[in-house]
Parts: sequence; C-alpha cells; structure tokens
Amino acid sequence: MSDVFSLHRGELPLLVSLPHDGIALPEDVAARVTDAARGVPDTDWYVSRLYDFARALGASVLVPNYSRYVVDLNRPPDDVSLYPGQNTTGLCPVRRFTGDPVYLPGQEPSPDEVATRIERYWRPYHDALAEELQRLRRAHGRVVLWEGHSIRSVVPFLFEGRLPDLNLGTAAGESCRTDTQVRLESVLASQGDYTWVANGRFKGGYITRHYGQPAQGVEAIQLEIAQSCYMDEDAGRYESGRAERLQPLLSSLLRASLG
Repeated sequence: MSDVFSLHRGELPLLVSLPHDGIALPEDVAARVTDAARGVPDTDWYVSRLYDFARALGASVLVPNYSRYVVDLNRPPDDVSLYPGQNTTGLCPVRRFTGDPVYLPGQEPSPDEVATRIERYWRPYHDALAEELQRLRRAHGRVVLWEGHSIRSVVPFLFEGRLPDLNLGTAAGESCRTDTQVRLESVLASQGDYTWVANGRFKGGYITRHYGQPAQGVEAIQLEIAQSCYMDEDAGRYESGRAERLQPLLSSLLRASLG
C-alpha cells in the first residue's frame, strides 16, 4: 500500500493513468497557498469516477492521492516546458490555470523543496507506472498506457476560445502505432455527439511522450476531455446523465486502443 497512489491491477494489456485526479494537500503546503488554491480548482475533477468502468473491462488503473499543486506528475522532473512559447504550469505550479498565484507572497517552494517533492510524490507514482507497464508487457508482449485527463472547456490563460470536447494526443503520432491512431480516429469520426481533434492544443504530456515507445511494445495515448461533457463546470458538480452518455464512447476508445 502507498499513501501516494492507489493501483488496481487488471488482466488486460491496458493501464489507465489518471495523474491529475488527486486532491490532497499536505498540511505544510495547504498553510502556504491562497484561499482559492486551497480548493485545488485545477484538478481533473472526477476522472476516476468517469473511468471507473475501466476496472470492469479488465484494465489496470493508477490514481494519485495528492494534488498537482504538490507536484505535477505529468511534467518532466527537470521542468522543461512541454509547450515552448505557450502559457503553461510547471512541475510544482506557482500559477493557477487563471494565471493567479497558487502561493501566498514569498511562500513558493524552494529548489530544495521541489527536489524533496519529486522524491516523495513524483517518483513513487512513476515507479509504480513503469513497473505495471513492465508487468503487463511481459504478460502480453504489448501494452497500452491510456492517460485520462480533463479540463474546463474555456481557459483563456492556456488556450484561445473553447476547447473541443475530446482532445486526443499521441505526440503527433510518435507515442503509438499508426494503426492504433487510425482506429481511435475512426471511433471519434463515427460518432456525432462530441467535437474532437487529434494532436491539437494537447498533444500529450510528459507521461505520454516519455513512456510511449511503440517499437518497444508500449503505446501511450492521452485523452483530454472538456469537463462540460460530464459535469457542471460552474457548480463543480458531477452530472451522472452526461457521464453515462459519454462513457460508452470512452469504452469504445479503450477497446479500439487494444486492437
């Protein structure tokens, strides 16, 4: 058992990783952030609930306990920007998605504290992720890593206009096989309920880009979902009806990723 993450081990060659689902803040961090940041508003709200069906499919599911404000599990440990020239947030974010500060003045984490957070929170999650991928690849010869994310549909600090409902990211086709990408796009093109794009504003974060090595039998795919598809963004409330309408499509995408 770990206080950093929970891991459900399945039998399919499929690992669903939900790195921004955590909401916990250690006491020492919570005492230093703004009132607005204490509510961890940039969480990928309810994605573990949205993807709960994946367990019944037979997938492994990895979920963190701590907020991305502690450390962003989908950023590289050297904090190099994944989207050069664009507004973004870092490994230990000091800015919210609105551009407002996470921390009270003078309370931002020092380089030593960032290094400690990497060892305490970031590395255990990535060790578990790598070990589970290795276990499934040994058993099946090939494994798919599915990165489940969500974000408010309108975030002017990060992107212009309204985000498409479903944003598929495969590092511009580098993190998965071509036939896998074709199957996924075919599923998206065959439905008419949701807008979608492949490798648009979101091409996949560190996890997708780092672990996606199709020549080595590991494919990685990110799906960034506009939160309006399954929740009331203004009220911050999960909407079961919206979610139940979306989940069959998510299930079809997971199955299509396996071939």
